Amino acid sequence: MLWAKLIFWCSLIALFYVYAGYPLLLSLIAVLRSRNNSCDPGYTPDVSFLIAACNEEGSIRQKLEQTLRLEYPPEKLEVLVLSDGSQDRTDEIVKKFDDPRVRLIRIPQRRGKTNAQNVGVQHARGEILIFSDATTVFHPRALMYLVSNYQDPQVGAVSGRYQYFDPEGDSPTGTGTVTFWNYENYIKAQQSKIHTITGCCGCIYSVRRSAYTELAPDVISDLVQPLWAIQKGYRVAFEQRALAYEETTQSTSEEFSMRVRVITRGMLGLLSVPGLFTSWKYAWVIFQLVSHKVLRWCVPIFLILLFFSNAMLLGETLWRLIFLAQTVFYVAALLQVVVPLHRRWKVLGIPLYFCTLNAAACLSMIALLRGKKYVVWQPVRR
Repeated sequence: MLWAKLIFWCSLIALFYVYAGYPLLLSLIAVLRSRNNSCDPGYTPDVSFLIAACNEEGSIRQKLEQTLRLEYPPEKLEVLVLSDGSQDRTDEIVKKFDDPRVRLIRIPQRRGKTNAQNVGVQHARGEILIFSDATTVFHPRALMYLVSNYQDPQVGAVSGRYQYFDPEGDSPTGTGTVTFWNYENYIKAQQSKIHTITGCCGCIYSVRRSAYTELAPDVISDLVQPLWAIQKGYRVAFEQRALAYEETTQSTSEEFSMRVRVITRGMLGLLSVPGLFTSWKYAWVIFQLVSHKVLRWCVPIFLILLFFSNAMLLGETLWRLIFLAQTVFYVAALLQVVVPLHRRWKVLGIPLYFCTLNAAACLSMIALLRGKKYVVWQPVRR
């Protein structure tokens, strides 16, 4: 019983720290040591806008049209479509696009988004590199806000802010996704106020050309690229005003598959920067990564330990109530998989998303131990 209680309380404290303690600590530090990150738009260096695309015939035209309408001096913007082995009409649509600022970079053999970005940077002319996906919609002033941060020569990379939406309200994990990313954006904002963030938002981030590092195809660039910028002596900023709108996935299986891929590539990404973890120079960055990434990936372990240690302590009413609360939470998540209760009660999407995210983290740990890599994937298109 003593060991069960010890395991229970240690697991509960770990979970509290991951989801509440760490954000609260950041908020306190940010109040005591806050930098002014606000930069006035007006700084307009040459920019290369890189769009990684694979079989995006349904969205590439709209993406290009929307990108060229962004508020930025036209003569200082080029748009590169990195066609990663596309087999549909993506290349044809881009070639016929009537604007000299648009260029197609054809990559014959499909090797994934990170490799496509490596290739694209070799062809880019801009001082600032902007990375985006073919389905992401930028706020009209997003470029102006992102680039304004590079007035500070210490800034090597800048992340924009995700804003997810569920257009039909039918996604079982939609409410959870929106809630989670609002939470993530808050953490990034606090990290940036203190010093530097340690990971960018994948569909809207930028890198100073001198800070860019060519990466292995099997790592996730929006996490690892900023870490290399930090090792080169730069700071990574978070620009809340630079918004990107992205639609949520429409099924639990889609969200689960995507999260397994992202988390596995993130784990491999951290393993690809061992130098970061061997120097006290990066102690604050290591603290952020352990608190925000490593411990969060370990949450499935904490949840399992919490549940089974609680199961050994059912002799008293309090322990039975706690065990009942855990059981109800998981049953609510499982019920959502077969019965679309989220359409009536949106809040029920949160338990399902929480469980989906942590089941994906568990499978990712297994995939990592088995040597599984996710270099390419099939995006879901409707």
